[in-house]
This record gives sequence, structure tokens and C-alpha cells, in this order.
Amino acid sequence: MAQSERMIDIAGVHKTFVADHGTVTALEPVSITIRQGEFISIVGPSGCGKSTLLRLISGLDQATGGSITLDVSGRKRPVGFVFQEPVLLPWKTILDNVRFPLDTAGVARAQGDRTALDLIKMVGLAGFEKALPRQLSGGMRQRAAIARALSDDPPILLMDEPFSAVDLMTRDNLNDELLRIWQSTGKTILLVTHSVDEAAYLADRVMVMTARPGKLKCVHTVELARPRGEETKLDPTYHALVAQLRRDLRTPGGEAH
Repeated sequence: MAQSERMIDIAGVHKTFVADHGTVTALEPVSITIRQGEFISIVGPSGCGKSTLLRLISGLDQATGGSITLDVSGRKRPVGFVFQEPVLLPWKTILDNVRFPLDTAGVARAQGDRTALDLIKMVGLAGFEKALPRQLSGGMRQRAAIARALSDDPPILLMDEPFSAVDLMTRDNLNDELLRIWQSTGKTILLVTHSVDEAAYLADRVMVMTARPGKLKCVHTVELARPRGEETKLDPTYHALVAQLRRDLRTPGGEAH
């Protein structure tokens, strides 16, 4: 997968909030360049600004300072977002939920159905097109949320702890499904997770954030062969990286390197 072109350029981006007791710094200045087609995991303590960074990239929130440049060739919706909860519309079928962004964009119904059905098949939900969200397991609902985020083909996919609410076996399966989707679509993915095992298994690079006020402590390049699978988890390089990430999270913050 080619990763030569810049997709996201983050330069000195920071965020402060005004609260009743004064100004709160959610994110210290962060700078990093993310290449097209790259898979980035972001780890750090709760409240360190991981989700804030995703919201700034997506445009859901505005930075206090710095700049974020997306090389997305003027796309109307350059970013897909998968949240911790699937946030599916409970009265709509899975097909209708996945097609919903296309409906709001004015895409013809027949074309929207074709795209949605292809995505439903890709995420492993074929046969559940007419089901309602409440009829699916948590993992299946999150698959539907991923399909919906991909429906209008955004080049960037942001994922905020998408698998934290499912059991370990389901999480492992969803990790493998996500890698398959990433490899088949070539999306640039940023995934926030509290699991260092998940971060190391999925990513090309892992960003480590410090405790609040969050800043980028270090970035690790993941030297593991692709495609990845169960044998990856037996690799000493994988275990060494997981151990290093745990050490990074236990020690006080430092400058990014």
C-alpha cells in the first residue's frame, strides 16, 4: 500500500476550553504528518486529548491554535467518524442506516442501495439488511456503523474507541475485520484505543499521548509484517512493542521523538 503522499498535516494544533473555574488546556501543541493509506493508533490516559484531536481533524470542533491540513481534493465529506457507541437510528433498518449519509447527500435511491449493500457485505452483515439495530449484537451494530461511515467513500476514517464495549473475542474478530477493510479500501485510519495490544496489532505507527494537558510524547513505528494475524501476536517484536507502550504510559511525559 502506497504511503508516500501526505494526507493529514497537523502543525502546532492545540485546544483550550473556558470553564467555570478558568481556562482548561485539553491539548498541548501537537505536530505530526500522516501519510495517505497509513493506519495510526493513538493511546494515552483518559482525558489526555485523544478524542479531542479526532474531533479537531474531523471539523466537529475548532482548534484554539495551529493548523490541520487535509489533502482531500475538495471532497464534500472527507472524513468518516466511528464513535464508541454505534449511534444507529433505531427505527431504521441496517440497510437504511448505512445508506443514510447517501440519502442526505441526494444520491439516487437505487445507487445508494447498491453502495450500501456492497458495504454491508464487506463488513460481514449480509443477510441482516432488513434487521433493526436492536436485533443485532453490539459487535454487529459496530460493523454497521463502520459501513455507514464508509458509505460516501471518505478518504479518512476516524475511530474513537470503537470496540471498547464488546467482549474480547468479538474485539479480536473486529480487529481482523478492520484490517481487512483497511487493506481493501486503502483508507487513512486514525484509531483511538485504551488497549496497547490493539494499538500495536493494527497500526503502522502508534502515537503515545501524555496525561492532561495532553501532548504527543512519542511515536513508535510498528516493525511487524503485513498481513497480520494470530501469528503476529506470537512475534517477539509485537510483545516488545506492547511492553514499551505500557512503559510509555506509566512514565511521566516527555517530548515527541
